[in-house]
Formats: sequence, C-alpha cells, structure tokens
Amino acid sequence: PPTVPPPPGPSARGSLSLHRAYLRSPLGLLRLGQLVLGAAFWVTVAAHKYEGAAHFALFAAVLVWLLTLALFGLSLLGRWELVPWLGSRWLLTNLVHDLALGVGLYAAATGIMGHKAKQRSFCNLPGYSQHCLYSAYLSASICGGITACLYLFSGLYCLSRRCQDQRDII
Repeated sequence: PPTVPPPPGPSARGSLSLHRAYLRSPLGLLRLGQLVLGAAFWVTVAAHKYEGAAHFALFAAVLVWLLTLALFGLSLLGRWELVPWLGSRWLLTNLVHDLALGVGLYAAATGIMGHKAKQRSFCNLPGYSQHCLYSAYLSASICGGITACLYLFSGLYCLSRRCQDQRDII
C-alpha cells in the first residue's frame, strides 16, 4: 500500500539573527554607549563604600541599565513584537523609556553623586591620610551625567521619528 506523508507540523519561528541595521543606526549606537557608561556608573558606586542616598542612585542606575539591556536585546534581535502591548508601540516605548526613566533617573542619580562628591571634597587635600571617596563619587557623577545626555539624545531621536510619523526605531 502507498504510504501517506505525515501531516505538516506547526510552522517554526524564524531563526534568531542580529538586526544589523539597528546596530548601525543612531539609536543602536546610543544604546551601546548607554550600556557601557551606565555600567561604569553603577560599578563605580557599588565597588566603593556608599551610604544614604547613594543607595537610591545605585538602584536607579541598575534599574535603568537592566531595562536598557532588555530594549537593546529585543531590538537587536528584532523581537519586540513578542512584548505584549508594548511591542506594537515600540518607538513610543523607547521614547518614554529614554526621556522619563533614562534622563529622569540618571539626572537624579548624578545629582546625588555630585552632592556626595561635594560633601567629600575636603578629603581631596594633600596630606589627608583617611580613605577618600571623593574621586569615586566624582567619577560616578561624571559617568551619570554623560549617560543622562545619551538618554536625552536617544529620546530626541525617537521623538523626531515619531513627529515624522514613522513607526519604526530605525
């Protein structure tokens, strides 16, 4: 007797591949900068003794960094459709993330670390023998300020695309 071919199986999802156009786009390059400088910020704070409001600065930096890593990964793989409700509004999601979370939380964290650096500026004097956190707090403040600017630039990029009635991030 003739053999009957098996019924077709469920369609397989497309294979994962890098969305190279995103990686070369202004938003992709800004995201890489945000991830590098954001990591420099929170590693600098976490590697040194911190207290008080620096806990919030560290929390804010790590939260925004993790969300940025998720946005970057989904955008790089072209899989933002998998995110319920937000996937269909990916440009708006990136815009809100950059301007509200990125700029807002990094500006607050930068202000906190700048204030802490100012409080410790006395220990930057020659001959001061105690452990000094001034340079760590100042370094974190500088990294945070540059990172906040990168979030502002990427937010403005997304806003300009939105104003031009474009729906894609590239």
